[in-house]
Amino acid sequence: MRRLFARTLARPLVLAAAATAIPLGSAAPAAADSIVVGGFPVEVSDSPWTVALSSRDRFGGTRAGQFCGGVAVGRTTVLTAAHCLGEEVLGSPPEQVGDLKVIAGRTDLLSDQGQEIPVRSVWVNPGHDDSSNAGDFAVLTLSKALPAGSVIGMAAEGDPAYTPDTGALVYGWGDTSGAGDYANGLHAARVRVLPDASCERAYPGSDDGRYLSSTMLCAGEEAGGRDACQGDSGGPLVGQGRLIGLVSWGSGCGRPGSPGVYTRVSSILRTLGWDGTAADRRGGL
Repeated sequence: MRRLFARTLARPLVLAAAATAIPLGSAAPAAADSIVVGGFPVEVSDSPWTVALSSRDRFGGTRAGQFCGGVAVGRTTVLTAAHCLGEEVLGSPPEQVGDLKVIAGRTDLLSDQGQEIPVRSVWVNPGHDDSSNAGDFAVLTLSKALPAGSVIGMAAEGDPAYTPDTGALVYGWGDTSGAGDYANGLHAARVRVLPDASCERAYPGSDDGRYLSSTMLCAGEEAGGRDACQGDSGGPLVGQGRLIGLVSWGSGCGRPGSPGVYTRVSSILRTLGWDGTAADRRGGL
């Protein structure tokens, strides 16, 4: 089964468009102790740039309307997955979702911790290809600035954090088992950056998508067990303290031979003409 990490039921890792999460009946369950999948609970204070995308009108109030993840790369600038903002997820163009917000500084979605900030504007990469999943990113501009310490730097092309076998962490509030068990609290999983050749073998091209090393990065474990999953789309993959990927797509959750695929942040920087520093000064999207 293909999954995009918001995941729609067959591909990206987004929550199903419903007030409550819909279990993925065809997904292979991961290990019984898995979280994110195969991870552990964390406090948002340890990763304050990790944010949740929310629309209670579209997804209900059970989990504060959370349906995707995001990452603050500037005090008013958040990156997320393009597929999170598609009409098949939101039911309408994002600019017509009146209560689209970013939840920041909140570990437990059921708490009143942190703040909920309305999204002022949305820019979805026009080069996003939903057949291959290439170019899966979007930029949100917030109506209110986040604290300065809530921003993470981005890894440019050639950064050693992209080196195969480098350890990384993926964060999110998504499915913790691959069977529709959604977390209220933020979790993280330790994964490894995998060689492009491994990812090309795993995803040579099918209805699920095609691995393209120019715009994608994959991470996980060859044996499976640690991965992002449904509801984690758009969330951060962090290596050596820098943002290297956005949760995008894959086949199943934590399956052997089917690593998670991420939008490569260096390709985002190249597309937007950004460097790896805070993004707020850049306009014109």
